[in-house]
Amino acid sequence: MTDSAPTELDAFRAETRAWLEQNYPRSLDAPMAEDDAPWGGRRAKWSNPDAKLWLDRMAAKGWTAPTWPTAYGGGGLSAEQNRVLQQELIRLKARPALMSFGLWMLGPVLLEYATEEQKQKFLPPIVRGEIRWCQGYSEPGAGSDLAGLQTRCEDQGDHYLVNGQKVWTSYADQADWIFCLVRTDTSKKHEGISFLLFDMTTPGVEPRPIKLISGSSPFCETFFDNVKVPKDQLVGRLNGGWDIAKRLLQYERQNISASGFGGGAGPELEDVAKAFVGVSGGKIADPDLRARIAEHRMYAKAFALTVRRAEAESKAAKGPSAATSIIKYAAAKMNQDRSELMVEALGTQGLGWEGEGFDPDALKATRAWLRSKGNSIEGGTSEVNLNVVAKRVLGLLDHQ
Repeated sequence: MTDSAPTELDAFRAETRAWLEQNYPRSLDAPMAEDDAPWGGRRAKWSNPDAKLWLDRMAAKGWTAPTWPTAYGGGGLSAEQNRVLQQELIRLKARPALMSFGLWMLGPVLLEYATEEQKQKFLPPIVRGEIRWCQGYSEPGAGSDLAGLQTRCEDQGDHYLVNGQKVWTSYADQADWIFCLVRTDTSKKHEGISFLLFDMTTPGVEPRPIKLISGSSPFCETFFDNVKVPKDQLVGRLNGGWDIAKRLLQYERQNISASGFGGGAGPELEDVAKAFVGVSGGKIADPDLRARIAEHRMYAKAFALTVRRAEAESKAAKGPSAATSIIKYAAAKMNQDRSELMVEALGTQGLGWEGEGFDPDALKATRAWLRSKGNSIEGGTSEVNLNVVAKRVLGLLDHQ
């Protein structure tokens, strides 16, 4: 769709607002539990039936993927219309209808690299939240040096045979399908990698949850033992997966950055500080903590504006750039700083792990602080992202 005139946008806003107010279930105003996130997929529990109703309504409009083409189930909205939609969702304080690696990472690269048949097969189910995807990238010996991956994929004539191991596979134990990097040529490094899609129920696939320091297990190690994959589930050309992998990482970093790991320091942080530190003259009693929270809020605001500018630039350039590495680095720092401030504001309540003597929300904050330690690792380590910035943004060269 072409850019809309202001009057057309006004009409679109009025229609969108009316539809959202009529169709958003107000039962979803209650805080969303960690295990009630709308990931979708075959194993979704939907403890609140209205969450599934909200997903179905939004998917029917194509608004879970508002800017994707209508031919693949998307909303077909222009950038301006999508901005209006997001503004109206925020105004309504609406819960996300769908949270999906398929939406954030896989879908955009399928739109670029997949065949028409693959797009028709995989994109509409992503929009409808019918398939939950996980990402098969990192390996025990291939983390920062991802191109060193060794999971083998051999041509068996009418199918591929996959053997190897992945690690830090987010929610692999709950996912339906995986997008996976495999080695199809051992004589080359970057040029020997391919990009496969396959069902997690395929015989030989075994995910094992990894318990983190926070006590949760969102990550898994995933093993492949003679896994048969149909050849029509290869995306792009054989041995051409590295280009797809890099593009997907840009989308991943862009979306991690846009969410800021939940790091926007809104009233919640100030409210906690006032409740646990005290109030003097209507302000947080501790002037040093008050100043650092104010500084963090300014950082978060500047970050949000930078993300908006980067999103506009990426749309003009038909996709994200290496600048996403700058934002991902900044997002990790922002959320870690916020988590530190939150625990500090809680005082002795921030030292708890479990037990009746601790406030439940304080226990969540402490575990979130521990979880935030991984922000500078996941989605590309901060060190690797700084290298990308040096080489591809600043144009610096390696000096041996």
